[in-house]
Amino acid sequence: QVQLVESGGGLVQPGGSLRLSCAASTTFFPVYVMGWYRQGPGKQREPVASITRAGITMYEDSVKGRFAISRDNAKNTVTLQMNSLKPEDTAVYYCNARHLVNKNDYWGQGTQVTVSS
Repeated sequence: QVQLVESGGGLVQPGGSLRLSCAASTTFFPVYVMGWYRQGPGKQREPVASITRAGITMYEDSVKGRFAISRDNAKNTVTLQMNSLKPEDTAVYYCNARHLVNKNDYWGQGTQVTVSS
């Protein structure tokens, strides 16, 4: 069982930046692929970015060049740096941990990101 706690959401103007953090309570953090998902108003939850323990990253097309995911395997944390934010980035952002072998998914409670002037 993995517990994930997100922080760092909030209200920001278009073009601004936010940094989301997720802390994982597990002693086996490196065996999890860590990711961020988001769910906008009236939309389905969608993947945003992911990172393996080796640092291999993947991004959804609309955030490439604007968002950066990173992880600290010593501190059991994953971070999403979001720059050049757009109103369409408004969503609840969820931290995800997926076990590398059994593919079990764990989710955080979500943090609201609102991009508006």
